[in-house]
Amino acid sequence: MPGQIAWATIVFVMEKVHLRRLRSRFSRHLHDKRVICLDIADNYAYMQPELIELLEKKVGPFLRHV
Repeated sequence: MPGQIAWATIVFVMEKVHLRRLRSRFSRHLHDKRVICLDIADNYAYMQPELIELLEKKVGPFLRHV
């Protein structure tokens, strides 16, 4: 995981619990990263259309400014 974080400019998590876990396990790798919690409940199936729609809506504005 540290290798995946190293190349990232922005790290997105779906829930606050994911944010807490990420910070507790990889805090030293996040010092220069922007970490954004999307506040999306992690109760969707992989590639579920409703999840994709939510992700596009919530992540899209951040990616337009990168």
